[in-house]
Amino acid sequence: MAERPFITMAQAQAAMNAMIAKANETPDAPVAMCILDDSGNMVAYAHMDNLRLFSKRHAFRKAYTSAISGQNSVTYGEGTHARGSSVPEMAGDGNFTPGQGGLAVRSRGILIGGIGVGGYPSGVTDEELARVGLDAMGLE
Repeated sequence: MAERPFITMAQAQAAMNAMIAKANETPDAPVAMCILDDSGNMVAYAHMDNLRLFSKRHAFRKAYTSAISGQNSVTYGEGTHARGSSVPEMAGDGNFTPGQGGLAVRSRGILIGGIGVGGYPSGVTDEELARVGLDAMGLE
């Protein structure tokens, strides 16, 4: 029987712990962090105190875009815009977003999910924090 990789609880916890530790270095800049499997189902979620509602939603949407498309959210958005469409029009799904901060999660070259971060004033920082989580997963 074939074995397909997936995001384990240990990997999700390691990613969340690493992102939370890094995010707590700047407590006045609260963020939300989300990990989804390759079907767009929630594996892990955390947010800091005093976070705006939109940032919570956006962390999910960034992780979702990456998990479903197999691309980092900003890359997906750039490709869609290059074709002259908006992200929701292209995907037919309002959960997709072009915002920076979503990373595709792969193991042995196979898409297994997405990580999304939302809340920092600059999307580049969101992506950097998502990368901290991805690196902590210790994937092949």
